[in-house]
Amino acid sequence: MPEYIPVLSSRPVERSDAARNRTALLQAAGELMSVHGAAGLTMDAVAARAGVGKGTVFRRFGSREGLMASLLDHREAEWQAAVLSGPPPLGPGAPALDRLLAFGPARLRLHRDQGALIDAAGRAWSENAAVIGFVVLHVRVLLTDLGVEGDLPYLANALVTPLHVPVLRQQIDSGQMTEERVLAGWSDLVHRVVGR
Repeated sequence: MPEYIPVLSSRPVERSDAARNRTALLQAAGELMSVHGAAGLTMDAVAARAGVGKGTVFRRFGSREGLMASLLDHREAEWQAAVLSGPPPLGPGAPALDRLLAFGPARLRLHRDQGALIDAAGRAWSENAAVIGFVVLHVRVLLTDLGVEGDLPYLANALVTPLHVPVLRQQIDSGQMTEERVLAGWSDLVHRVVGR
């Protein structure tokens, strides 16, 4: 079975004061995002909310895109931690099928919540290959645990792709489907791939 390797833990070791600043800035950015959306997430607003100078925010993140990418990285790391060690059914301890069925709604909600952030991060985030690799590996491991036969990398990608932001926007934001319909269709696809 493939071993999970955290894909977002390759940051250099930070001084404790730098780590505190980073945490405070990301917390401030997350709070602003929840109230004002990505459009209201400015370097000035984050600095004011965190109680630091604007220069600190720029030194830390380089640009607004860098701030957005760091916030995405932080949220992705939290989501991955939930997959690796959080409570079941998303985390360990539940049967593989329950974990796989919990994965879809969790990933959909994360992407629905973060679509504007992904846009604002632009090239600083783009199609983050490490994140996609982690997600596909997780699904592949669950398919392996379920005894699914066939081209597992392809099948894992086929299950992950409907949960990507552009696909969700095309289906849900365009009004073609509701979130409930997308999740029901995704669950049906899982059952067809798994064969139960």
